[in-house]
Amino acid sequence: MIPTEILKKVRRIQILTSAMVNDLLAGQYHSAFKGRGMEFEEVREYQPGDDVRTIDWNVTARTGRPFIKSYREERELTVVLVVDISASQEFGTHRQRKSELVAELGATLALSAIQNNDKVGLILFTDRIERVVPAKKGKRHVLRVIRELLYHQPLGRGTDVGMALEYVSRVMTRRAVIFLVSDFQSPAFTQPLRVLRHRHDLIPVVIRDRREKALPPVRFVELEDPETGERWLVDTSSRRFRKRFAALAAERDDQLRTEFRRTRLDMIEVETGESFVEPLRRFFKKRGTRR
Repeated sequence: MIPTEILKKVRRIQILTSAMVNDLLAGQYHSAFKGRGMEFEEVREYQPGDDVRTIDWNVTARTGRPFIKSYREERELTVVLVVDISASQEFGTHRQRKSELVAELGATLALSAIQNNDKVGLILFTDRIERVVPAKKGKRHVLRVIRELLYHQPLGRGTDVGMALEYVSRVMTRRAVIFLVSDFQSPAFTQPLRVLRHRHDLIPVVIRDRREKALPPVRFVELEDPETGERWLVDTSSRRFRKRFAALAAERDDQLRTEFRRTRLDMIEVETGESFVEPLRRFFKKRGTRR
């Protein structure tokens, strides 16, 4: 039995994100992602204006009249959310934690997929694979995905993006749309990223908090790495320290963007306390235009 308070929060997230999907992202998701190909539908008699390249010469020769093969787009996709639930996701300084932002974003992507009759799966990871929810359709399945995003208790604390990518490469045999959601505070993952990118439609989603980019001048602050437990006492009133902190953060983000550009991946960047709708809409529009 699922506790009532959990069901209420899952339902609240569903209602909130459903409104976003219906009002703001309707149609854009569909246009952004191609189906798996064209599926044969029927043979029918040729009509003026039909593409002569689709003529079925066997049927035409048998009947003495021109017939063509007609096809329809095989729309159904498999969408998999590969989500980082490491300890660093519990950080947040601007109205919400990164994990809360991830839950809302993941629910929105899952509902967008379900409304387009696509399957949705979920893989949660830290420095290990924590939970796998096989891809399925239906609103009840989406509720399970949302519940796992909100309430799964991880065993690990660290982040290993490369391990997660290698796991997906092993278990996903058919091409899928994969949203890789993480703050990417992880050891190097270049090689598995490139391997997976050639097999699947991979979209990195980078989660950030503003205090990971810059610190306010509030005198002495104890900083803790949530994944290792290591602590430092720093003087944020030092302009030199704050400038160095910001420079290192900018360098890290530049390296990440450069890596995604090299592998020809379109990334989505979202930040706690800010709406993720506009970054999603820009991404869907860009992909739809490219199609």
